[in-house]
Amino acid sequence: MTRKIQVHQVDAFTREPFTGNPTGVVLNADALTEAQMLAIARELNNAETAFILSPDGDDHTVRARFFTPRSEAGFVGHATVAAQYVLSRRHEAPRWQRQKSKAGIVDVEVRGNDEDRRIAIRRAPPLLGRELNDRERLAVLDALALASESLDTRLPLRIVGAAGTRLLIGVRGPEHLKQLKPDLARLTTLSAQIGAAGYFVFTLKPNAADHLTESRMFCPALGISEDPVSGNAHGLLGAYLAHLGLLARSGARARFTGIQGHSLHRPGRVEVELEFTGSDLAGVWISGQAVSIFQTEIAF
Repeated sequence: MTRKIQVHQVDAFTREPFTGNPTGVVLNADALTEAQMLAIARELNNAETAFILSPDGDDHTVRARFFTPRSEAGFVGHATVAAQYVLSRRHEAPRWQRQKSKAGIVDVEVRGNDEDRRIAIRRAPPLLGRELNDRERLAVLDALALASESLDTRLPLRIVGAAGTRLLIGVRGPEHLKQLKPDLARLTTLSAQIGAAGYFVFTLKPNAADHLTESRMFCPALGISEDPVSGNAHGLLGAYLAHLGLLARSGARARFTGIQGHSLHRPGRVEVELEFTGSDLAGVWISGQAVSIFQTEIAF
């Protein structure tokens, strides 16, 4: 019996085709085996592909599985934006979803309409892990060809996150981002040693008109030399900056915009919104736009 699945190619965190973060989205994926999902992810050859499945419980409305060309991932921010963008374009699509994946359940809200549509994802506050010791810090800087004088002294190198850990590295200006020359083999080795799957290097730009941060991210241990635009890492960054008192609050909220991807000629934008209960961080929203590149069907 022949079965057909819908396959979409979507650029996330952008409205301009061929920018942002390219992602595969596969609908009607319930009948696919894990081996088939992995084979499709390899064939599409994006950093990640999202597979959308029917719910299997009452506590969520949709399920998603995420595959790199190598293995399954628990949760992927840009792939969730892409998948929910595709779902939001269907007739009578809901404005709210609860999406279940191997990393748990996230709330998803569709904000705006038509060309202004934005996908917002709410996650629980991430774990703030340890700061690196001097030996580890020097090893990471050497692997990035980054001098100690390039670091922003307000921003200690710190591991943030639980399942998807990232080392956050703050530098003093965008020129230091441009000068990075990562040794991917060394960074892969260091990931196993320090317990961070990726390296999110960023700079604060408080005087910029439309964004607070600019960044680059390297995840060679996950098979991603450089990630164009990461929603998840921007959420981790928001919690980290809030912990350091570097975000202006308006009541129980704090917001900022981050840009990423210029070094790969795939610029994108991530909006971050933090919710507070008193002085405690209660939730992190990441949101962004998306644009469809093509869609097709695959017959099995």
